[in-house]
Amino acid sequence: MATLEIDRDAAAKPSTSRSVDLKLEVVVIPVSDVDRAKAFYARLGWRLDADFASGDDWRVIQFTPPGSACSVIFGKNVTAAAPGSARGMYLIVSDLEAARNDLLARGIAVSEPFHGAGDVHAGPDEPYLFGSVRVSGADPKRGSYSSFASFSDPDGNGWLFQEVTTRLPGRIAADDTTFASQTDLAAALRRASVAHGEHEKLTGGHDENWADWYADYIVREQAGQELPT
Repeated sequence: MATLEIDRDAAAKPSTSRSVDLKLEVVVIPVSDVDRAKAFYARLGWRLDADFASGDDWRVIQFTPPGSACSVIFGKNVTAAAPGSARGMYLIVSDLEAARNDLLARGIAVSEPFHGAGDVHAGPDEPYLFGSVRVSGADPKRGSYSSFASFSDPDGNGWLFQEVTTRLPGRIAADDTTFASQTDLAAALRRASVAHGEHEKLTGGHDENWADWYADYIVREQAGQELPT
């Protein structure tokens, strides 16, 4: 018992001496028809990184979603998992409506936006998520981490869009603000523009230091800090 308690305490504390980063860069998804899966993920607009084969017994294909540091691989004799058994894979987006519209324009079926009742956001077709309560429509308050949409590949591997605009505290340091793509940066600027308009209403005039205000807003938003008013 004492050993287990010590291990739990150690696991709860962040490492201060780690010298090697651990970067999740590849997720394996099981498919039944490799060429069909390749055509689907290409249709999503994801980047094709590799298509390697060794005779007729082994083949691996890698795709990377736009702006992602993590890729997916699938193929022949890549995994023993049942095709379609990969569920609850999250794609973080800064604009849920834009992400849905992009898939619809590509002819991909995607669910309507939904949010959860409390901390629960699964649907009856998604038992791999906790609970089974789903509320139609995006989160009324449009809270970060609260709005979702789902879609599946031809085998039934399940994906979720999750809209994240403000990170929880501690996820990103204030001096380490970065954007994975031009799209994410543009979305952040639009949110800052709307907030700055409200700021000028409160101050009753034009803010000549709007650039500094924008920068402060975006950095705080990304770091999960209190936003300026």
